[in-house]
Amino acid sequence: MLSILIPVYNYNVLPLASELVKQCSSCGIIFEILSLDDASQEFTAENEKINQLKKASYSILEKNIGRSAIRNLLAQKAVYENLLFLDADTIPVSDNFISNYILEIKNKIVFGGLLYENKKPSQEQLLRWIYGKEREALSLSERNKNPSNTALVSNLLIKKEILLRFPFDKSLTKYGYEDLLFFAVLKCNQIEIKHIENPVFHLNLESSNLFLNKTKTALENLAFLDSSNKISKNESKIIGSFDFLKKMKLISVFNFVFKKSERKIEQNLLSEKPSLFLFDIYKLGYYCFLKTK
Repeated sequence: MLSILIPVYNYNVLPLASELVKQCSSCGIIFEILSLDDASQEFTAENEKINQLKKASYSILEKNIGRSAIRNLLAQKAVYENLLFLDADTIPVSDNFISNYILEIKNKIVFGGLLYENKKPSQEQLLRWIYGKEREALSLSERNKNPSNTALVSNLLIKKEILLRFPFDKSLTKYGYEDLLFFAVLKCNQIEIKHIENPVFHLNLESSNLFLNKTKTALENLAFLDSSNKISKNESKIIGSFDFLKKMKLISVFNFVFKKSERKIEQNLLSEKPSLFLFDIYKLGYYCFLKTK
């Protein structure tokens, strides 16, 4: 018995829901698909068609509650004990996607992985694509080296009782690092995450400009988590790097150099050859700015 949970925001999720219904039906399992829209303004007409699919539903919240709260709400609404969280902008790579997870149903938490299509996008989307392929689309062997830090909620099988016992932190209403905090809490409570080879494609590539802005929002979340002692430097390389610079009394120097080079770094990140090394410097620089302003 499986509850497939899809938080939606301004995305056409009908193709994903249709594929999941087809796979679940061919497996002969008892299932439900709950698509919950966080007060979108777009694609609502297309998504309403989900209600015509077998054992699938789509509903819209009256007001936006955020990425963490909507996942908690979906878990509360779920009928079955096995929850499969999928992001709206994903699609299974394999026709055996659901049957592969059914084989793992005895495990408490299972992450199947994430992939990006090989076709190179336009220049304005390159940063998100390169970042995704290099930092998120990790091999099974790479993920198994650090299971808690490489899992994502975009493709996650989890027992309902665990999610209800350790819900997503609803104080995080903006984009970013809700996954990191969630898995850090599970790790602290000795709940292991099994990694398997059962990926989804991440389809929606933001423009590099939008991705940079979302990254800044995410770093605001990270600064809040650090200040609230909700996450440690062991869980975040950015926090660890900031603490090192602080210990060495180099924060003011780093801030000065970053401010002088910020525009040039942005030019690179928006170019046809964005550097992930410079992206890391950019994130650390902006984080230092947030922590010292």
